[in-house]
Amino acid sequence: MEKLDETIARMHELAAMGLRFSIDDFGTGYSSLAYLKKMPLYELKIDRSFVRDTPDDASDRAIVQAILAMARHLGLRVVAEGVETQAQADFLTANGCACLQGYLYGRAMPLEDLLARLADGPARAERAA
Repeated sequence: MEKLDETIARMHELAAMGLRFSIDDFGTGYSSLAYLKKMPLYELKIDRSFVRDTPDDASDRAIVQAILAMARHLGLRVVAEGVETQAQADFLTANGCACLQGYLYGRAMPLEDLLARLADGPARAERAA
């Protein structure tokens, strides 16, 4: 990130106005741990590559648990991306991750379809999943 100090100062100004910031695909690419200390973050989104093989892969389990523990200590919300199985969902919720997204709950859809699904209530949501 260029001009990091200026960017962080602007983020603090925006956060003071009520905007919330997330780090997407946390654990990959440019998601430096230094950002957690300096930036006014609201949430981390655990990259799907770590969720994919949980709970079976010991390394992915350890990484996800470490991210969840670190986020708890820093007061950050966590979203797990790429949840596709009930076993993954069970593992994540058992480890304190309350926000899950993925095909287990539904595929991407146009806004109108989402609104119709929500209006029809839980019965339609269960049939669609």
